[in-house]
Amino acid sequence: MSIYTIGDLHLSLSGDHAMDQFPGWRGYVSKIKENWQALIEPEDTVILPGDFSWGLSLEEALADFRFLQSLPGHKILLKGNHDYWWTTRKKMEAFFSLNGLDSIEILHNNSVQVEGITICGSRGWLFETGEAFDDKIINREAMRLEASLAEGKKSGKELVAFLHYPPVYGENQSPQILDVLTRYGVRRCYYGHIHSSGCRYAMNDVEYLGIRFYLVSADFLGFRPVKVARD
Repeated sequence: MSIYTIGDLHLSLSGDHAMDQFPGWRGYVSKIKENWQALIEPEDTVILPGDFSWGLSLEEALADFRFLQSLPGHKILLKGNHDYWWTTRKKMEAFFSLNGLDSIEILHNNSVQVEGITICGSRGWLFETGEAFDDKIINREAMRLEASLAEGKKSGKELVAFLHYPPVYGENQSPQILDVLTRYGVRRCYYGHIHSSGCRYAMNDVEYLGIRFYLVSADFLGFRPVKVARD
């Protein structure tokens, strides 16, 4: 049994936001399916750190969820900045149950134990504009990340963090997020959000503050899930 991750699938199987129009994204749904089926076994786990579907509601995203359900493995989803379908965990879990989406799990203020490690995370945020609302959102996301890590710490297993936003990108940082990660002794952090030419400025397989960061946005990975590294 193995753990994989891939972020930013940006599915829109029943909508009009398909990403094929963007450079490098043509035929991306077929690529995701082909690569996923070639790699992932039914007993494997795949973490998807945000921007899963363009659907504006759970109902609009149902075709995307059914596509994910059809793929092998157990899937753990967390929120990205474009996941407008996201609602309370209770409502999402009820929706999954009603529609037979039994291979999909939500990571939101909680943690999940998989294969000897504990998966934790939140959406995160990046202090890009300097506006007051940025600081408010970062503080809220830091609290959510801490709630996840605090629960995960009880397992006594290694804590591996997944975020949608990078806590460090070029000269921009989210110090509150970095503080939480370092206080809980996180040594590995996977994130998405960064695309196209922006990937050249992202940290991938780079250590900073004792944490090794990995970029796992789908286009950066060539739409191929990557194994979560082992310490």
